[in-house]
Amino acid sequence: MFLLKTWRATAFGLFGYMNFTKSGFIEHSKKFNPEDMQTKIEGKNCVVTGANSGIGYATAEGLASRGANVYMVCRNKERGEAALSKIQEATGNKNVYLEVCDISSICGIKSFTSSFSSKDVPVHVLVNNAGLIENRRVTTPEGYELNFAVNVLGTYTLTELMLPLLEKAAPDARVITVSSGGMYTAPLMKDLQFSNNNFNGVEQYARNKRVQVALTEKWAEIYKDKGIAFYSMHPGWAETPGVASSLPGFSNSMSGKLRTSQEGADTVVWLALQPKEKLVPGALYFDRAEAPKHLLFAATKGSHSAIDSIIENLRSMSGLSS
Repeated sequence: MFLLKTWRATAFGLFGYMNFTKSGFIEHSKKFNPEDMQTKIEGKNCVVTGANSGIGYATAEGLASRGANVYMVCRNKERGEAALSKIQEATGNKNVYLEVCDISSICGIKSFTSSFSSKDVPVHVLVNNAGLIENRRVTTPEGYELNFAVNVLGTYTLTELMLPLLEKAAPDARVITVSSGGMYTAPLMKDLQFSNNNFNGVEQYARNKRVQVALTEKWAEIYKDKGIAFYSMHPGWAETPGVASSLPGFSNSMSGKLRTSQEGADTVVWLALQPKEKLVPGALYFDRAEAPKHLLFAATKGSHSAIDSIIENLRSMSGLSS
């Protein structure tokens, strides 16, 4: 196991350094079609979690600049209001709204979705961006490990509760979940809350992000007849407030080499704009192209068979009916 984990970390580091940096984005962008990003989406309703900074902010701004009605879901009201004002000013789009919700709280998510559902608006795009790396073991008031609560349980619960509104936008509805290249270092594991006494926040984050990719595959399969598409993506290594605070050593050592938030969010916006016919249901995307979900010899592919039992656990934890 030690050798396997070492190989995963080494392969990830090399693959990431060649592809996930700013220079990787510049190189990959040579193949981009500028027309892909010129689509206007006036009147479409887009919900973006974690939208007050970093990739979430850049995503919300990118969608607003193309005419969408954007609902920014933020934990902190003051920071959310400041971000909303900046986006409205930058884009000239006044149809940008703030919704306050703590994605680490099942109760909070249920309250938000109940209130939002009363608006009776079809949701064309849901972007599951909210996430964090907490390096200490922190337990939420509801009894869940914090990284897992936000990155997995909160993402799962919000998506499931938004399905009725997504169905209202079918066949044009889509869910885009922002994963991380870190998931390449982790297989899918049933130990969702890192029961090991030697807690490692970075490893837990990687595990969480692997769950998101496997969840997206399963959602695409389960809801293929409902007119809702599911995609995951990873943004590469971007210079965001979250990375700076959670991974200061990495952020400092990679200074000048990291992508901007806008470059990290580029594929999220691209996925929101493309005709479904161009995209692969359940796929992982990176820099506007389908990406592999597993690194060579990393022994992570077979682990995705555990997703059914994981979904059963998530459904039970979230208190959603079968």
